[in-house]
Amino acid sequence: MTPLLKILSLDVGWKTCDVSPECVGTACRPFGRCMAHLTPAELDEALRELAPGQGVDLRGTTIDEELLTRILDATERHLGRARFDHASFTGPARFGEVVFAGDATFDHARFDRLASFFGTRFTRNASFRETRFSREFSMHGARVRGHGAFDHVRIGRDALFGDARFGKDASFLGAEFHGFAAFDGAMFDGEAIFRGARFHRAVSYRKAVFAGTAGFEGARFHNSAFLTQVHVGRRLSLSGIHASAPLELDTDGCAVDLRSARIAGRFTARLSDADIDLREAVLTGPSAVTRRAGRLRVVSLDRLDAGALTLAGADLSGCRLAQLRRPEALRLSDCVFAATPRGVRLGLRWPPVLWWTNRHVLADEHAWRGWSTRAEQPLDPGRLAGLYERLRRVVDDKRTSADFAFGAMEMRRLASSRGRARLALSAYWLACGYGLRMGRAAGWVALVAAVAAVAVFWSAGAHPARRPVGHRSPSPVPSAHVSAIRAG
Repeated sequence: MTPLLKILSLDVGWKTCDVSPECVGTACRPFGRCMAHLTPAELDEALRELAPGQGVDLRGTTIDEELLTRILDATERHLGRARFDHASFTGPARFGEVVFAGDATFDHARFDRLASFFGTRFTRNASFRETRFSREFSMHGARVRGHGAFDHVRIGRDALFGDARFGKDASFLGAEFHGFAAFDGAMFDGEAIFRGARFHRAVSYRKAVFAGTAGFEGARFHNSAFLTQVHVGRRLSLSGIHASAPLELDTDGCAVDLRSARIAGRFTARLSDADIDLREAVLTGPSAVTRRAGRLRVVSLDRLDAGALTLAGADLSGCRLAQLRRPEALRLSDCVFAATPRGVRLGLRWPPVLWWTNRHVLADEHAWRGWSTRAEQPLDPGRLAGLYERLRRVVDDKRTSADFAFGAMEMRRLASSRGRARLALSAYWLACGYGLRMGRAAGWVALVAAVAAVAVFWSAGAHPARRPVGHRSPSPVPSAHVSAIRAG
């Protein structure tokens, strides 16, 4: 029966070494054996055939440090199409400053020691799919003009991608980083995909630049993650991530997607001119989303479960809060809310003339009153009253808190059945705006005083003062009588 390993060697897609069925290294012509099994004289002859810019095929070959050094020296560290698929590097693999003029593939390769591509130039595509790095892997300062593929790689120790640049898409789908991972200053001119990646130690993307989308969907962060001073051209997607340690975001000018994220540690996001979506996220630790500059718009907080979340400077004018799991756990600082319509509105319903006082309202009330064009199912007034009541305690602005208290009473009045309760609340609203519009009460007092004054003046003008009837004025005494009386 044919040995199993020999069957494997027949299925790899290239002519393998004739030394043994276990060796799947590419056979060198005319020897029929891989470079690892050539005699010294045969190896010298094979290396003399190499020239700068020439392609090399070392698929499945076991390559120690000495053999790799001799190959790179023979090509003057300038390789053409390079095939290292399924190769096994038993010693340190130093490809620093090497130029790959063609595609370079290391798929399914194994690096037992250091793998250094420091400052390496890949003029076309570079592929490391399912490669295993037992120790450190460095691509610091490397340049990849084409696509970079690192899907399902496993890096046992530190991974260094600082100041690397990828001219097109770079994919790290399902990659595993067991050591510290550094992407500081890296540039991705296309899409950068880290979907399903696992970061077992700290990872840093400080000052990284993503021209397209940075996708971390379903990634796992077992230690601290720092995406600080990051620039993303389109969208930063962190949907479905699991972070059990602190996570820091600092970016601008993009959409930040945190839908269904699970973050157990401290979460801090400092955003500028950005949109953030926290739908169905679970934030167990202390969390803060802060507007650093420009505008910060919150797209959705539906079914968000946050133990302690601070929103500072966020625009909530279009974000409905009805489905928040714990509204009382929010802290709203300097946030922007929706407002009532301005001016006077005429309609066919009662009352025909509407004039709204200027106050902050929730987007949920906009939806219920029909001021919003969104097709979502609005809350009923009773639930809106409870929502206003819970949220008025978490805003730091006194005016907004008073407006929410007014909104709670207004929704409670509109939710009450027509009867004495509705009548009492309507009178309370009309008289003084539920005790929150004292200017209205002063206006009523001024109106009553004015009506009373007009009535008094009208009464005084209609009934002038007259003398009593039946009493005559005493007639004057003649002066001669006065003189006689005085003489007597």
